[in-house]
This record gives sequence, C-alpha cells and structure tokens, in this order.
Amino acid sequence: MSAAPQLDTQGLEYDGKIRVTYNDMHILIQKTAPRIKAEFNPDLMVAIGGGGFVPARMLRSFLKQGDGEKRRNIPIQAIGLSLYEEVGAFDGTPGLAQEEKLGKEVVRTQWLDLSTLGSKPLIGRRILIVDEVDDSRTTLSYAVAELQKDIDEHLAALTPEQRAATPPTELAIFVVHNKDQPKACSIPSHVRYFAGEDTKPKSWICYPWEQEDILLHDAIALKQKELGL
Repeated sequence: MSAAPQLDTQGLEYDGKIRVTYNDMHILIQKTAPRIKAEFNPDLMVAIGGGGFVPARMLRSFLKQGDGEKRRNIPIQAIGLSLYEEVGAFDGTPGLAQEEKLGKEVVRTQWLDLSTLGSKPLIGRRILIVDEVDDSRTTLSYAVAELQKDIDEHLAALTPEQRAATPPTELAIFVVHNKDQPKACSIPSHVRYFAGEDTKPKSWICYPWEQEDILLHDAIALKQKELGL
C-alpha cells in the first residue's frame, strides 16, 4: 500500500476554523460514551441527519448492551432536519467545503420509521438524540418537541391500566461539540444533555464528511494541532 501524499500546508494561513478529523471524532466519542452509559444507558438512538449519522454509528460501538457474545447493538432511527439553508462564498482553498450560514427555520425532511420497534416503539424507552454540534440549539429544540408529541400520542392511545404499567419515557441529547455561546432556543430541564467538548463561541467547525479532499483537510488539522490553534 502506497503512503499518503505529503501535502504542503506552509502557505496556508489560519482562518479561524476548527478542522476535526475522523480520529478526533472517534476518540472524543469514546471518552464521552462511559458517562452516557453510566448516567443514561439509552436503548434507542435518534440521529439527526446529516451531521448526527456518523457520531451515532461511532457511539453505538461503545454503548452495546449485554455481556460477551450476547451484546446487542442499540437501534438507530434517522430523522432529517435542515437548518443550514444559505451557502457562503468559496474561500478559494482547493478541496475544502464551502461555508454554510445558519438558517432560522427548521425544515423537516425525514421522520422516524417505527415499524421495526414493536408495538410500543417510543414509550417506556431511554431515547438519545444525537447530532454533531449544538450551535443555536434550534434544531435540537425542535427534535425534542416533535419526539415528545409522538410519545404523548402513543401514550394517549393506551388504556389507563397500560399507561400505569408503562415505565417513563426518558429523553437525552448527545452532541460531539457544544458551542459555548447563548442559544436561540432551549430544551426542557428533564432532558439530559451530554457534550463531547465545548468550543469557542461562534467558532466554525469543519467536519470530515463535509470535505471534498479529506487528505488536505487532515493535513491542515494536523498543522493546527502542531501550532496549538
């Protein structure tokens, strides 16, 4: 197998963006997973597309239920919520993704497929909502509110006896990065919150799955680490 090409990053100036590699994601999720398992131990994950898909898949490897050969993967449901509507100007760096700007309205493009989760697909579960970044909290707030509507609807369809026998449904959130800044929306106090790490306010985080040239992306990320940026 040939070695990866050596990329020249000497002429690239720091542009204030945080470039995250797949290895960065994996290590950060691995460090956070024991706390999620100990404090919440989800039995269903809801990944917000498209940023939550890869973190949810990585996280599932560290949250398997059971022991030994009987360890089971936690099911992952996907929902599509779009908040990034405007694309910014291209900065001229070959192979790097264009910058997107935050929208103000959540667009629901895909919702849950509950046909594989049994007769009570949501109620009585510990549901972990997964996304890559908590920026304005608009998308996360919307996801929690819409899931709660579905949960309440399912509960309303039960008899009083069935409701009394059903364990409480719990919700939690996991984001890989939380931007340490004021949020446009809030989440209910009963929803637990886990973040891999906090970042500077208004920082722009570049994730590996957004990149056209992953080798260039990784090379710049490595250079930033070497410079302590």
